[in-house]
Amino acid sequence: MWTFLYQLASPKYFYQKTGNYLPWLGFLAAVFLLGGMFWGLFFAPADYQQGDAFRIIYVHVPAAFMSMAIYASMGFLSILLLVWRIKLAGLMLPILSVVGASMAFLALVTGSIWGKPMWGTWWVWDARLTSELILLFLYSAMIILKNSLPDSERSERLLAILCLVGLVDLPIIHYSVYWWNSLHQGATLTVFSKPKIALEMLYPLLLTLLGFSLYCAFIAIARARLSLLYRERQQRWVRELFTGEKHDAVV
Repeated sequence: MWTFLYQLASPKYFYQKTGNYLPWLGFLAAVFLLGGMFWGLFFAPADYQQGDAFRIIYVHVPAAFMSMAIYASMGFLSILLLVWRIKLAGLMLPILSVVGASMAFLALVTGSIWGKPMWGTWWVWDARLTSELILLFLYSAMIILKNSLPDSERSERLLAILCLVGLVDLPIIHYSVYWWNSLHQGATLTVFSKPKIALEMLYPLLLTLLGFSLYCAFIAIARARLSLLYRERQQRWVRELFTGEKHDAVV
C-alpha cells in the first residue's frame, strides 16, 4: 500500500494514471446519480409519515455523508503532508476543502428545506445541525486561509494542522443524535445493523451515495490535475506533454 502511495505521490505518475480513469469516473458518476435520482423521485414509494417530503434524502444524505468523508480523507492527507512531506497531499487539501464545503452547504440547505414542513421551522440549534454548521465553518476557514497566504507550502502546512484539529467535529456530528436530546433522526444506514428503511427506498439511496462519491472524486481529481500542471509548469515532463518533444538528459 505504501509503495502505491509513494508512486501516486509522483506528480507525473499521478497525472498519467488519473488521466486514464477520469472519463470513467465522470461517466459512472452521471449514471449512478441520474439512475438513483430518477428511481428515488419517481418509483420509490412515499413514506407513511412524511409522504413525498422524504425524497429529499436522495440529495441530503449523500451530501451530508460526503461532507464528513471528504474531511476524513483530508485528515489522512494532512498526516501524509506533515509526516512524510508528500507535496501532492498538500495540493489536494485546498481542492478538497472547496468540494467539502459545497457538500456541507448542500446538506444544510436541503436539511432546512426538509425541516420546514417536518419541524415547522427552517432552522433549530439542534446538535446535529450545529455540528454540521461548524464543519462548514472549518471548510470556509481553510478556503480563506489558502487564499490569504501567498506561500503555498506554508499555507498547506497550516491547512493540515487546522484540519487535524477540526477532526474532533466528525464524531460529534455522528454521535450527536445519541449524546444529546436531538430533533434530528438517527442514522438510517449503519454497518452492523439492519437498515431502518424499506428496500424500495434503500436501493436508490445507495445509488445516489455512490454517485455523489464518484462525482466528488471526479471534481477533485480534475481540479488537482489542472493545479498540478500549473505548479509543475517548469518541469520537463510538463513541457514534453504540451510540445510533444522529449529531451535527453544532459550528462
